[in-house]
Amino acid sequence: MILLGLLVGFVVGLLLGGRIGRLIDVRLHWVGLIFAALALRIGTEIAIANGVALAETMRLPLYASAFAMLAVAMWLNRTHAGLLAVAVGAISNGIAVVINGGWMPVWLPALDAAGMTIGDLNTAFHKPLPSEFDVQFFLAAGPLADLIPLPFPYFPNVASVGDVFIGVGLGWFITSTMLRGREDPAGGVSLGPGPRVVADTGIGLERPVLLGGGRGPGLSLPLPGWGRVSGHPYVRLARDARFVAFWLAQTISLFGDRLHQVALGVLIYALTDSPLLTGLVFLAATVPNVVLSPIAGTFVDRWEHRDVLIASDLVRAVLVVLLPMAAFTNVLLVYPLVFLITTVSLFFRPAKVALVPRIVRRDDLLAANSATWTADTLADIAGFPIAGLFVAFLVGDQVLGNLEIAFYVDSATYLLSALLLLGVSVPPLVRRATPHVAGALGTFARELRDGWRFLRRQPPLIQNTLVSAVAQMSVGVTLALTVVYARDALDGTLIPYPENYAALETAIGIGNLIGGLSVGLIGARLRKGWLVVIGFVAMGLATVLLGLTTNVLVALLAAALIGIFNLVYIIPTQTIFIELTPLDLMGRVVAFRASLVFGSMTAAMGIAGILAEEIPIGLVIAGFGALTCAAGLIGALLPAVRDPQTELATERLQ
Repeated sequence: MILLGLLVGFVVGLLLGGRIGRLIDVRLHWVGLIFAALALRIGTEIAIANGVALAETMRLPLYASAFAMLAVAMWLNRTHAGLLAVAVGAISNGIAVVINGGWMPVWLPALDAAGMTIGDLNTAFHKPLPSEFDVQFFLAAGPLADLIPLPFPYFPNVASVGDVFIGVGLGWFITSTMLRGREDPAGGVSLGPGPRVVADTGIGLERPVLLGGGRGPGLSLPLPGWGRVSGHPYVRLARDARFVAFWLAQTISLFGDRLHQVALGVLIYALTDSPLLTGLVFLAATVPNVVLSPIAGTFVDRWEHRDVLIASDLVRAVLVVLLPMAAFTNVLLVYPLVFLITTVSLFFRPAKVALVPRIVRRDDLLAANSATWTADTLADIAGFPIAGLFVAFLVGDQVLGNLEIAFYVDSATYLLSALLLLGVSVPPLVRRATPHVAGALGTFARELRDGWRFLRRQPPLIQNTLVSAVAQMSVGVTLALTVVYARDALDGTLIPYPENYAALETAIGIGNLIGGLSVGLIGARLRKGWLVVIGFVAMGLATVLLGLTTNVLVALLAAALIGIFNLVYIIPTQTIFIELTPLDLMGRVVAFRASLVFGSMTAAMGIAGILAEEIPIGLVIAGFGALTCAAGLIGALLPAVRDPQTELATERLQ
């Protein structure tokens, strides 16, 4: 994994026009400490392998010292992009080695999956970790062990989450160094503190938070135009150590979110065999978006953003570990845990948005926001298939197999994300004095009333919201019941369950990407209101097709179309709200719209779960797809929906 990271970083650097000579010119602090750490790590392993008794006796302090020295050296060089990730990876591996008395644990099923045997282990450094999941697995630092199989031809291996961080960090360091100019030896990043007032970052109509991440019907920004690969803002961001650490932290945790989302759906359906109880899990994950999102954002504005991110990661790391334990004890305990995970994530998301302008240059802000949105898309497109394969590997031929490991890996990603964020230096934020909690809530309530009055008095906005609330009920249904549909409705001959579940989620993510790019290219030529109508009708038809087919290839096509037309109505709706809403009312108007839309989605999840107990799951999905079509057709009959700018202008003239 580490060598792969170095190779990829070198190749990417060359493809982007980087120079090999800049690797020689790079200036690192405490280079001697780096070489001493590597020498101690490798030398200890060689000495133990050759039977040196003293090395065997001192293996724990020797290995622990090597990892500690490497982590400290990388931390001291964290102004270089990627090296903070290397420090976090070294800390992760070091913890696993220390807990196991000087050995790095290797999970035996991962060893088998990589095509290796216990005889292939390096006994000077590795020791096997049994397959059973119990308290001993967790006490042996199982989530930080070598448990990721790498079945490469001729070079099979197993890796830890720490190895992934080290490989990605070193690759990023190689690429950014090759792209760096001589006049910018440290990457142009200053980690020193300094007072700074941050301007408003703006409000977007976001997709709902689901189990820390996940897809949803909200509004997101489309991907930026590709332009030249070596575009200046993106190269600067790739060399910005703080932004790289921030981006890697959120991206790795997003991949973990996809893994535990797939695993949770499979786990609950396997334990209960009930579409209703499975759908209720996703309902519990959506409810906080309805009632708590605006409140969470209000309090985040009063706290230090980086501290909120770190605390959110640490709390979620604990809650995620408890999920499989709760499920096997009493499945009803899962629902409050899922509710809490999403609630904590509601604090993470606005803090993440608010932190970006504090760690990047103002003229890089658009590119940085696009990069953070891209991380969500990458997690959808790559995270779901990886999650599906990993979950299928964990389950094997059994009903549940070793599914708990998926939650442990996700917990590890949260912990490592918190470590990365801990190393990001953020300038102090100058804030105005804020009232006490009771006063803040009173002010917030008054502001929300103003937002509601504005929303309901603007026909283009309120009618769009009401039509959306009906049309997007099908999104809630597919979100909650896709796992049931994948197991019970689809023919699993070509793509078996649960891989087909992950494939459907991936297809929706790819569709979102295509839809966002397409609207960006041709959307300006079309009326925004009609795009909303077309998006609803087409997405409804695709949902009907999804519900009525049992062919996995047709289902994947339908899922991709759902993703495409989801963005076809999301992007113009966001534009309409931005154009027609004063900036000082934007947050409040969006909060009410989100509550209405997410509330209808939540109700649809519950209704669909009940119906699916008595009606074939495909018919339930198709029925809600027909409802989306009907809502789109109703929107076509409403002037304020199909042509909002003209309708508003006419009303103002009257």
